[in-house]
Amino acid sequence: MITRPNHVPERLGLLAASAMDPFLTEQLLTGEQVHGGVDLAKVVEPQPEDDARWAAEPLRSLVEDAMFEFREDRTRADAWLAPRLHATLRLTRREAADKRLWNHLALAVAPDYVVWRHLSGATPNRPERRVAPERFRGPSDRQCFSRLWWAAEIFRNGPDYEPVETACGNQDLIHTVLRLDLIDHRPTAQAIVRLLKSGQITTGREVNGLSVAINTAGATLIYDVLGADDPKDPARMRDWVAGAESASPVGRHSLPQGPEEDPAPEKSVAALTAYFEDFFATAPVRGRKTAD
Repeated sequence: MITRPNHVPERLGLLAASAMDPFLTEQLLTGEQVHGGVDLAKVVEPQPEDDARWAAEPLRSLVEDAMFEFREDRTRADAWLAPRLHATLRLTRREAADKRLWNHLALAVAPDYVVWRHLSGATPNRPERRVAPERFRGPSDRQCFSRLWWAAEIFRNGPDYEPVETACGNQDLIHTVLRLDLIDHRPTAQAIVRLLKSGQITTGREVNGLSVAINTAGATLIYDVLGADDPKDPARMRDWVAGAESASPVGRHSLPQGPEEDPAPEKSVAALTAYFEDFFATAPVRGRKTAD
């Protein structure tokens, strides 16, 4: 397995996808050899401002701890890393939408983590273990780090990251539900987490069935009517982002605190949870037995 690059930048930068091609080598994607890092630094654009948030060392420390702690079961690292990544890398949504940031984090700061987490298992039809390039520079629901940050942003309940742990403990949920536009409705996100916690959805097929049900219902219903959400106060997010300069490192054994925003209204979450329970009971799920 590859190790960290010889040269790890001190600060996060912006790396265009087109500039990544020479460094996404077969040796890297098969986990045999990492790039040195020096040549890559020449094609990185610096951040427009000198901000404490762009320090790379806290992120290196997080991924190294994750690789050690979850060395026996790497998929469990997602639920641990997502809230801590979000609390460490305090971004506005506009900043998080810039894929160049995630490209740089994946390829320059922590390519060893990307390979460790996403190197495929060998199969009879594909004996060579390999990482898909999209884990370095793919869409937000597939790229190694952006998918975790956005999962934490979508599923946190105000400052509470506990729902994020539940959501990120289910790989199918991250891969499937994050693609839904409606998931940005906070009571909807929390209702889905409650279905997971109650055990009403567990398998990948059930997650897919729930996604179909939510999309189908969303075509004819406005969820904000069933479960209205309160408007967010943007000043609270700005304060949280500004607080990065004096923030302590996130805890390894307890969850950090997110932005001091009000949680999703409990009445709305309860109403949507009940609605989804009823709707999902009759939704088509491949392989699920139905009553005669």
